[in-house]
Amino acid sequence: MTTSQVRTSNALEIRNLTGGYRGTEVLHDITMEIPAGAITALLGANGAGKTTMLRMASGLLRPTSGSLIFNGQDITTLSPTRRAAAGLCLIPEGKGVFPNLSVKDNLRLQIPPGSKSASCEEALELFPVLRRRLSSRAGEMSGGEQQMLALARARLASPSLILLDEVSMGLAPRIVEQIFDALKILSEAGAALLMVEQYVSQALEMAEYAYILDRGTVSFGGSAAELDADTVMRRYLTEGHA
Repeated sequence: MTTSQVRTSNALEIRNLTGGYRGTEVLHDITMEIPAGAITALLGANGAGKTTMLRMASGLLRPTSGSLIFNGQDITTLSPTRRAAAGLCLIPEGKGVFPNLSVKDNLRLQIPPGSKSASCEEALELFPVLRRRLSSRAGEMSGGEQQMLALARARLASPSLILLDEVSMGLAPRIVEQIFDALKILSEAGAALLMVEQYVSQALEMAEYAYILDRGTVSFGGSAAELDADTVMRRYLTEGHA
């Protein structure tokens, strides 16, 4: 992404990041800039390194080299807990809630200690359908309702950056539409979003910026408006690139 395309500040700067799993390198010298307050789409075929990138950004996986700068602070060696406390939130694929706790308790746990402004009501405004499920165990709800709860929890945390890993995976189209509407609301509230998404067309419509990963390297970084969804699907998301 060029200087002219970047806003005055970045929520996250990824510098020459390399790493993977058990000696197998997945990401190769990745450099990316995630602008503050904007939506950035992270696209690529299965196995391109998208989830690995989010895991490294959130602290669940340590890089072998490179650095991560979050709101001006080097967080490369910080734990996931400390990154979350600093305002970085990860919503992993299908695992963003405490399944054995009620919806209400899931929300209450996300309210920052000593907060005078955050309340469960604020989260329920994002997904009113959750009101009738407050006493239900999160693990008993549908996949769509669990994703709604995960996003509602994120709203209560008031993060400056939300990492989203395939939040639409396996959901009905009408639920996906509600999820995407909520993402827009979170963005409008000031959070930067870095979203891995299977629905390329919708992701590019929502995003201001986009990156494409191809076999662990950045093959594109810039304005989402420069990309055509059909071309991206054909060139980067075919089986030959998996």
